[in-house]
Amino acid sequence: MSRISMFNSPLLLGFDQIERVLDQVSKTKAEGYPPYNIEQIGENKLRITVAVAGFAEEDLSVTTEDNQLIIRGKHSEDDSERVYIHRGIASRQFQRSFVLAEGIEVVGAHLDNGLLHVDLNRPLPEPVVREIAIGSSKKKAVPSRTIDMNVEDEDSTADDNNGKA
Repeated sequence: MSRISMFNSPLLLGFDQIERVLDQVSKTKAEGYPPYNIEQIGENKLRITVAVAGFAEEDLSVTTEDNQLIIRGKHSEDDSERVYIHRGIASRQFQRSFVLAEGIEVVGAHLDNGLLHVDLNRPLPEPVVREIAIGSSKKKAVPSRTIDMNVEDEDSTADDNNGKA
């Protein structure tokens, strides 16, 4: 049985990666443990804060695999000697995954008062304009060249000034 794609339009070239990310997000479990916040702490900066009460720094790991940020927690110590009358603090292991957009960088992570903070940076992409050379069957295609959009062409401004005078 073939699967119908959301991105099957001929105008959407190369968007199959987005479709894979959407599939990946839809397959993740919507588990509520441990709770987390996502906040914007700057124009291009995000922070994920995960409540990890009872976990020490050595019990936690933060990794990136492909385009996913994965936070894992597993208690290393055995508390079989303890006798609990009431156990309300969860101590089970966990794995929390976040799908990251292309270009998002994990800057660092730190543990503070039972909260694990993971800082992310989303750099602004530079606009790139490329001139594509057109070849014919008689001559081979000329390589394309990149045009810097931030630097104004001095020759064109000189031509404009001469034309106005």
